[in-house]
Amino acid sequence: MSSLLLMPLPRVAGLVLCALGAASAAWAGAPVKNHAPPVAHTAAAEASAKGPCKQWVPRLPGLSATQCEAVKLQRSGARSVQGRELWMGDVGPRQSAVKVLVVGAIHGDELSSSTVALQWMGLAQDAPNEALWRFVPVLNPDGLFSQPARRVNAHGVDLNRNFPTPNWERDAPRYWSQRTRKDPRRWPGPKALSEPESRFVHEQLSDFAPTLIVSIHAPYGVLDFDGPTEAPKRLGRLVLDPVGVFPGSLGFYGGVHKGVPVVTIELPNAQRAPLPAETRQMWLDLHRWMNERLVAKVDAGTGRVATGH
Repeated sequence: MSSLLLMPLPRVAGLVLCALGAASAAWAGAPVKNHAPPVAHTAAAEASAKGPCKQWVPRLPGLSATQCEAVKLQRSGARSVQGRELWMGDVGPRQSAVKVLVVGAIHGDELSSSTVALQWMGLAQDAPNEALWRFVPVLNPDGLFSQPARRVNAHGVDLNRNFPTPNWERDAPRYWSQRTRKDPRRWPGPKALSEPESRFVHEQLSDFAPTLIVSIHAPYGVLDFDGPTEAPKRLGRLVLDPVGVFPGSLGFYGGVHKGVPVVTIELPNAQRAPLPAETRQMWLDLHRWMNERLVAKVDAGTGRVATGH
């Protein structure tokens, strides 16, 4: 509990607001110093609104300006805490029963994840698709453009602990406090979906209604999976090695709670992108698994996808 809660309220209005803001952020010992105010018209937001590639290319490893410009990202209409646009792009037939949501940089310091998402988007555009793909290459732009890049967003929240999994109010703060010893890199936030970035993904699950979610991370070099169908055994060099579920994680929320398969890719290096051949092999292996487990199971009568074993 912050000591500010024990102080008499100052008479000066500015100090009152400051004290109340610090007190509300002190939930369960929350890392107050990581908080940043929601700013809608910062220079960063204005730069982001002009287009992402001029900012992204110098920041993301292994990404060329040609690759970035070619994918023709679109504004989602959603913004980060600091007002940066959350860019997205759709590839494939709108009427497809198979829809795939690909999310990169849910953790801002996992730079290679964004590069792979963008390169996959280019591969999707260059080949015929039976599925409709929605790419969100940089979900946490505030963390990504921090100096140095940070896992958390501008409020100091780990977005991959902020989804409304069952009993979040009890389990998320307990896990953060007891298992992580209040690691500020893993603070789940004051409540589920407290952040605009996690709310955006939550809205995608409702509005876009993906059949599959692919969340790209780094740097553990493994393949993780949550959901009701048989997991892929490997993607490229990444071999299936389930790591379990965590309160508030996208894998828990989407794969376990909502029953939407979640493939979580942990690239081997957060600061260096895989070689192009490896990026392509992961893409091909993902397609092969999808054709076996998702596309082939589309019910011709209903147009729905059967995701059971």
